[in-house]
Amino acid sequence: MSRHRYPRPDHLAFALRLHAALPGTDAGTVWSPASVAGALGLLALGTRGATRAELDGLLGADLDGHLRAIDDAASGAKGLAAATDLWVRADLDVRPEFAAALRERPDSGLHAADFAGDPEGVRRAVNARVAETTRGLIPDLLAPGMVTAATRLLLANALWVRMRWTSPFDPGLTAERDFHSPGGVRAAATMLRTGRLPHAAASGWRMVTLDGGEDLALDVLLPDDPAVPPVPSGDVLTALYRAARPTEVALALPRFEISHDTDLSGPLAAAGVRALFTDAADLSGVSAAPLRVDKAVHKALLRVDEEGAEGAAATAVIALAAAMSPPRPVPFTVDRPFGFVLRRREAVLFLGSVTAPDDPGPV
Repeated sequence: MSRHRYPRPDHLAFALRLHAALPGTDAGTVWSPASVAGALGLLALGTRGATRAELDGLLGADLDGHLRAIDDAASGAKGLAAATDLWVRADLDVRPEFAAALRERPDSGLHAADFAGDPEGVRRAVNARVAETTRGLIPDLLAPGMVTAATRLLLANALWVRMRWTSPFDPGLTAERDFHSPGGVRAAATMLRTGRLPHAAASGWRMVTLDGGEDLALDVLLPDDPAVPPVPSGDVLTALYRAARPTEVALALPRFEISHDTDLSGPLAAAGVRALFTDAADLSGVSAAPLRVDKAVHKALLRVDEEGAEGAAATAVIALAAAMSPPRPVPFTVDRPFGFVLRRREAVLFLGSVTAPDDPGPV
């Protein structure tokens, strides 16, 4: 069984802090800390003063190290794709230092954009680039009207991952079982597998980890108390990682698909990032022209089935001018709301929870 690196502390703290501010749905939620931090972190390199201080408060003071960890996690494997693109109005001069920071990102691009003459054409081009990176899973990150003639700059980050379990589930064992969602008991197509898996118990939580090769791992997180929100605190998650040991586990896990899109401006404000969205924003490291962020949007999707998991996410930031003998298996039956972390190396690629599984169907 492969040994995985765990998310670096500043990245994990960012992920859990922003997750707590995100709105959920009746089915749960999913988003990509790696995608959001990749976009915000790059933008933060071009901020100054109070704007930078607020972003450092969320992302951590070692911004370069944080971005390197995300780049390392999101590249270098055949089942991964990531792209970062900056679309800029022709008469807006981007500082060379910021353009150089962009070029350091995997599969990055700097594009002249005719926001004034053809904002819908720019929107379609951004969506096409995101769709290409996410293998068609996110075809419409930006809705009509999001890009306007007033737009000066648009930063987009996209991420795709396809992981295959090193030991797949047998589809013949998948069967409907009761799942206790907040809205009542419902049937969920549940996959079964017994074998040695990293397992941990700490502070009223249990965790099982599924290995996907290429340093990819999916942690399934289950609170002992069904009334507890299904994503733990950073201290608890760290304790679970430290306690994880290979154990014979009888795992019952619902097959699921979950998607979510959100306006990030409210959650970011709740997490302490406020100046960025006001005329007081200082983006002078991006351009000498005064800019402020008008919109920050995010979409994510994750599917988990007998063969593995596939996820896609995209983030866009739009700126305007501003004014041994085998032991008895440990049962791990996921029949109530649960959390998940899909990670690679030192970054969380996807984070979320499932409160009412939506079955994507058999493999």
